[in-house]
Amino acid sequence: MKDPAAGPDIRTFLDRATDDATDAKTLAGLHTRLEDAATRDGLLDVAYTVVDSPVGRLLLASTEKGLVRVAFTNQDHDKVLDSLATTLSPRVLRAPKRLDGAARELDQYFSGERRTFGLPLDMSLSHGFRQLVQRHLPEISYGRTLSYGEVARLVGNPKAVRAVGTACATNPLPVVVPCHRVLRADGSLGGYAGGAAAKSVLLALEAAA
Repeated sequence: MKDPAAGPDIRTFLDRATDDATDAKTLAGLHTRLEDAATRDGLLDVAYTVVDSPVGRLLLASTEKGLVRVAFTNQDHDKVLDSLATTLSPRVLRAPKRLDGAARELDQYFSGERRTFGLPLDMSLSHGFRQLVQRHLPEISYGRTLSYGEVARLVGNPKAVRAVGTACATNPLPVVVPCHRVLRADGSLGGYAGGAAAKSVLLALEAAA
């Protein structure tokens, strides 16, 4: 007879583990069907997924136009999704398949196999001068850096140094739109949405290559 004080036997744990695995598999299957149905019926306006990277877990979000948001963990992914639902559309769904291309290119970048991104981008989360600056940031080639003042001159407004800083700080597509390549005039890092450590990792990765 089993000693009650010994607690549940191994069979109980195995049964529970099997049930949990089955539930997880069932839920994954249901979610895939939901994702496919939403895409088929035109009900998926904003797709998202979360991927691992050397700078932490990144939330990737996309519209039909292209990648619209990259967010670091410290930016609070739940808040980012709430903001996308308010700003773009409430029809937001985790749909990794739509982000396969973005996830693949980011993985190639972090492994040193890619120096430029070929992703379609949706830059509708930025406007005016901020979007102008962000559109020019990919002109800073891999492994190079510019100061905020140099970027201001690049976009044709040499006095707009602080506005360039704001455009970099509010860049909705960090890493892909490389605001990490913009430094202060004295060569120090300056601010970064993902934090100074993340900016250092990205710069070191490119310098090593």
